[in-house]
Amino acid sequence: MPDTVYLALGSNQGDRRAQLDRALQLLRDAGVMVDKVSTYHETEPVGGPAGQGKYLNAAAAISTLLEPAALLALLHDVEKQLGRVREVKDGPRTIDLDILLIGGQVLNGRSRTASLLVPHPRMQDRLFMLQPLAEIAPQVVHPVLQRTVAELLNDTRQRLQRRPTPGRELNGLRALVTGSTSGIGRAIALELASSGADVIVNGRGPSARAETVTHSCDSPGVRSNVLLADLRTESACEGLAEQAWRVWNGLDIVIANAGADTLTGEAAHWPFARKLEALWAVDVQGTITLCRALGQRMQDRGSGVIVTMGWDQAETGMEGDSGQLFATAKGAVMAFTLSLAKTLAPQVRVNCLAPGWIKTAWGEHASASWQERVRRETPLARWGTPEDVAKTARWLASPAAAFITGQIIRVNGGAVCG
Repeated sequence: MPDTVYLALGSNQGDRRAQLDRALQLLRDAGVMVDKVSTYHETEPVGGPAGQGKYLNAAAAISTLLEPAALLALLHDVEKQLGRVREVKDGPRTIDLDILLIGGQVLNGRSRTASLLVPHPRMQDRLFMLQPLAEIAPQVVHPVLQRTVAELLNDTRQRLQRRPTPGRELNGLRALVTGSTSGIGRAIALELASSGADVIVNGRGPSARAETVTHSCDSPGVRSNVLLADLRTESACEGLAEQAWRVWNGLDIVIANAGADTLTGEAAHWPFARKLEALWAVDVQGTITLCRALGQRMQDRGSGVIVTMGWDQAETGMEGDSGQLFATAKGAVMAFTLSLAKTLAPQVRVNCLAPGWIKTAWGEHASASWQERVRRETPLARWGTPEDVAKTARWLASPAAAFITGQIIRVNGGAVCG
């Protein structure tokens, strides 16, 4: 018995109702059984060029023996018969036919399924898909998110009701901040929460430190969660990506802040090679694995923001073991960020923060000579604070930075001028 396939239909050109009716009839003529059709919903266009007309949207449940790739080809053929022209992304169209679900199947767009992604990567964020679908299949479960269509519709309605307001420009957005149990990461988590974002706090442990940060994030209308993971291994990074995406059915902001501490505690006395191994595992490979995994999900969905962490002296250099270590690791992150930004554009913005002398745990206990050096080398004559970095991260994540991608943003009081 074939899986039930759920389709989304839409039109905003010509006789919209007739276009939807005709599309369904062409599917029937091709041997597809149309089992259920929702009522037709008029909706505002989402994205695309300004000035286009409202859409008429519907959902349909169909049965077919066609393989997914063949069904996709049939849908494209129906669109062509009805005059669909693909010239402008999200532009007006006579008809739009999308596969939302194929039973419990998950297709990743590889091999014989061509570019087909199932479930539809943006359905959980789009009311114009969920509302009609909830009429005909409210209890069908999304095979990745493990939420029913009715639950996804309720989640999306609640999130969209949290519109940005002055001082709360990230209302309704979902963020993951790695390495956020202390220092810069903690400051970023609190700053994003204060601007209205829901925040997932991440650390290696213990859980009590992470829970303390989530309690500090609490404010009216803001959700927080804790996901502990040791990001020294690829499997842990991939696992965190999967878990974080599922917490609130997607992410809008990823701050890849986690890094190995080789300046304080026992690690300060490690030999050079061991420090380099730790930095490379967490700062470089951890950042790359996590950002690639979540960046692909964001690109498939159609939007997102990623911020990585570099170092302001990675490109200019600093004497000593620490200079060699951090220039190597953070220079790699900065170079990766520039290529990832080009890979994920235009759907996802990717930037790198490059902090300078920031008073975290090491800076608090730095020697008098280091204190003097910082003041001497910084035109603003002071240490930076984690909050200075956090405010910049908030701006990069916000709509105010909508035209900013592929940039290295130095937060250093002018100490290194690019």
